[in-house]
Amino acid sequence: MRAIAYDSDVLVIGAGIVGLATAYAITRAAPGTRVTVLEKEAAPARHQTGRNSGVVHSGIYYRPGSLKARYAVRGAAEMVKFCAEYGIAHAVTGKLIVATGREELPRLHALVQRGRENGIPVRELGAAQIAEYEPEVRGLAAIHVGTTGVCDFTGVARQLAESSGAELRYGARVERVDRRTGLGVAVRTARGDVVRGRVLVNCAGLYCDEIARMTGDEPEVRIVPFRGEYYTLARPELVRGLVYPVPDPAFPFLGVHLTRGIDGGVHIGPNAVPALAREGYGWGVVRPREVGAVLAWPGTWRMARRHWLYGAGELRRSVSRAAFTSAVRRLLPAVTSGDLVPAEAGVRAQAVLRDGGLVDDFLIREGPRAVHVLNAPSPAATASLPIGREVARRALAVLAAA
Repeated sequence: MRAIAYDSDVLVIGAGIVGLATAYAITRAAPGTRVTVLEKEAAPARHQTGRNSGVVHSGIYYRPGSLKARYAVRGAAEMVKFCAEYGIAHAVTGKLIVATGREELPRLHALVQRGRENGIPVRELGAAQIAEYEPEVRGLAAIHVGTTGVCDFTGVARQLAESSGAELRYGARVERVDRRTGLGVAVRTARGDVVRGRVLVNCAGLYCDEIARMTGDEPEVRIVPFRGEYYTLARPELVRGLVYPVPDPAFPFLGVHLTRGIDGGVHIGPNAVPALAREGYGWGVVRPREVGAVLAWPGTWRMARRHWLYGAGELRRSVSRAAFTSAVRRLLPAVTSGDLVPAEAGVRAQAVLRDGGLVDDFLIREGPRAVHVLNAPSPAATASLPIGREVARRALAVLAAA
């Protein structure tokens, strides 16, 4: 029997920050392993990695012991160190989480306890002490989290690509995956190229469930895209650093927050509205096949019935700048509608279970000769280095057994 010629040992689909961190981790853990990254865009970090708030999260929100908590706490420190080592723009700014209503106070106190359980330094503030950090912000109470920061995640992704030693193939949209027992994995791209590898790692983000099914593995979730819409603040002097509301524990989004970025500008947002395409960065982007696939998933309807009231509020803020301004004014009373300048939107790849549950933690599954990253929500960018090591560990174990 003729020996099979493999182009690579590990094929990674997706050059977002998680895919690139995985390639980086593989080549460091197992020097000499041939890694090829396939990316449909012309450059890395074109979607979730490059379209977010740029926040290096502390890990305070996440259930102790969860992957999100463990990876965020560890990843925040590693991300700051990585940025410092390679000269990537970053700053450890700290942030405020502010309660503006009495009903939020128990949740704020619960966050203090959660932060301590996760090993995160937290300072509790009364209403008058908020002005020490943010003179224009108003609230009944707040907590200050000193380990939060901001960085250029696109710059991090580029550095990971450069340092990994992997072969990067851009413009390589995956159209078919052929996995055969004992023969590895063959991927055909839209250009007609066929790339063969021993193991496939699926870090396709917004399309990860489709790649999993293309491979022959049922992911048991579907990606439902939610668009996050942002504004920039025309008067950035109103905000010194990062200001967040107390999050709703029933919904895994952090609400409209204020973020002074590495460029000195202040981002406001995001909300969370259903997108009409997996890359639906505006209401005018509609892909009927993708909408149909979302609507065909039973979990979509069950999720909608469970969260319709929350969703209605998000939709209202999407179509009404006055409503969005009102939400911001709870934290920042001085802001006006004229202060909000529309900015680039992002889309979150939210994994939804058949029963309508929203997958809140990282979800990594393995199949024959394959590892699938099926849910990598915030704080995935913050936690990308430890996540990459975990995915790499699994991929190398599959490779060893192949």
